[in-house]
Amino acid sequence: MNNWPEGWSDDNRGSRYGRGSGSAQPESARVMRQVRRGPAPSPGQGAYGGAPQYAGGVPQQPSYVDGGYAEPSSGYDSGYNTGQVYGSAGGRGPGGPGGGVYEPRPAPNWRRRIKVTTLILVTVLVVTSVATYFWADSKLNRDVDLSKVIERPEAGEGTNYLIVGSDSREGMSAEDKKRLRTGSAPGKRTDSMMILHTGSNGPTLISLPRDSNVTIPQFQGSESGKVRPAMGANKLNAAYSIDGPTLLVRTVEFNTGLHIDHYVEIGFGGFANIVDAVGGVEMDIPQDIKDTKSGADLKKGKQTLNGEQALAFVRTRYALAGSDLDRTKNQQKFLSALANQVATPSTVLNPFKLYPTMGAGLDSLVVDKDMGLLDLASMFWAMKGVSGGEGKSMNMPIAGNSANGNLQWDNAKVKTLVQQLKNDEPVTVSSG
Repeated sequence: MNNWPEGWSDDNRGSRYGRGSGSAQPESARVMRQVRRGPAPSPGQGAYGGAPQYAGGVPQQPSYVDGGYAEPSSGYDSGYNTGQVYGSAGGRGPGGPGGGVYEPRPAPNWRRRIKVTTLILVTVLVVTSVATYFWADSKLNRDVDLSKVIERPEAGEGTNYLIVGSDSREGMSAEDKKRLRTGSAPGKRTDSMMILHTGSNGPTLISLPRDSNVTIPQFQGSESGKVRPAMGANKLNAAYSIDGPTLLVRTVEFNTGLHIDHYVEIGFGGFANIVDAVGGVEMDIPQDIKDTKSGADLKKGKQTLNGEQALAFVRTRYALAGSDLDRTKNQQKFLSALANQVATPSTVLNPFKLYPTMGAGLDSLVVDKDMGLLDLASMFWAMKGVSGGEGKSMNMPIAGNSANGNLQWDNAKVKTLVQQLKNDEPVTVSSG
């Protein structure tokens, strides 16, 4: 009896069929077994999902009968036709009941994620701010001891800063001196002096002309500690040349009656470095300026000045009709514009600009021993307010020239001005 499909014979089976078989049945009799259809096994009875119900822990195997597989009498169901290939009920795969492999992934807890992210950002911000504060505080040069100033007037309302621009060339190379046209004169002198008052009525910035005729009073030497006699009438900038910051403060307080709370000084090189670090400062130049002494060569109109141009601009006086009085006005305008540029978001929020600017400024500033970073920030913010129209800028009122050729203050106006500053009242006095 031939059990091969019609048209087949032993001759066309090929050499790959029938070899190694221990049964008399032909190879074609190996067809897929039939499985019993029925309900899926309950948990604990499945092929893989629960404990086996067979002796020895191994299910009874189907028998090979008449060319097909017969189900064992125990009712074993492989689950192939009911979708239980992986042994989970209802064909739900590894994550179904009894599978024990995967559970459905829970929905993201966005509220918790936002809280964690916010906490991390706040922590980083706090740590960075604290580190920056201590770094900046360590760079301040607190070299001026105002406790050595004798016979000081009583402090009034608000805060008074004496801001000094010196011609110090400390730290400048020969190439820098040539480029900035500072010369190489020894010692230090003051090119600009200003009083900045901050209070409840807005800031007031007052320039003190370097050629102001003042009395240099009795003072205590900053180095020797000995009391020196008064020197009589002289130019204001002579006080700085004689004994530096402490005598300058003593002279300003003696001639005005105004208490100076903080002292801030910056030299030539530091000034130019700050301007370059901040990316230049935009200024509206009121007229063409060409001065061979300062090196200024500027055209009228709006333009951005780099460090070299800015230094030349604030030093120029011989090319100006009002000489030193016009120069002090230009200095006020520029310093206010510089403070405004430093305080912009493009500088404050950009670490690649903020840290170089802070580094350049803090390295070149000389302040009093009681000066803190908050005091310095308050000063810059007040100067920004002056440029924004929230305050007032002026020269010390001048009455004319004195007998020795120096600029004589208008004593009546100066008295009124100082009284208004002491009481932190709106300033009504004008320069003229």
